Amino acid sequence: MISRSFAKFGKKSVIMCPLRIYGEERMEIGDRVFIGSNSWLQTVPAGENKSVAISIGNGTSIAGSCHISAVRMVIIEENVLMGRNIHISDHMHKYTGANIPVQSQGIDKIAPVVICKGAWIGENVVVCPGVTIGKGSIIGANSVVNKDIPDFHVAAGSPAQIIKKIDAIKKEG
Repeated sequence: MISRSFAKFGKKSVIMCPLRIYGEERMEIGDRVFIGSNSWLQTVPAGENKSVAISIGNGTSIAGSCHISAVRMVIIEENVLMGRNIHISDHMHKYTGANIPVQSQGIDKIAPVVICKGAWIGENVVVCPGVTIGKGSIIGANSVVNKDIPDFHVAAGSPAQIIKKIDAIKKEG
């Protein structure tokens, strides 16, 4: 029943309950996607913009307790593996008014996020607005990614730093 609410909901995709969801009409879920329990998916209203803001590619697995929030665009490509407790957002809260609660100040720094195919995001990672995580890259647990990570690299830390390049698979024999 819930699948009819999405812009697209692929075949053999599974969303485990409980789930907090808002704005699913601006979300595309590919085929064979798994989204674990206690996750929160939300699209933030952007005026008259009704285009897809969250796109999750075929074969992606999201372990659970993850928060994905988008005003304009968060793209998670095919076959991405995501651990638990990950936060991905294409925006931040404003915090310029000292006498105004942060939740009342609106949003700021809206910039697209792309996690390219085959990437692996460890547990407890935060992905900041404007970041692209390259194809086949790995982000270590407990990292804060605030700048782009190129294809086939390992990054970790807060802020995340590149610690290794992933070499091509060598043929045996």
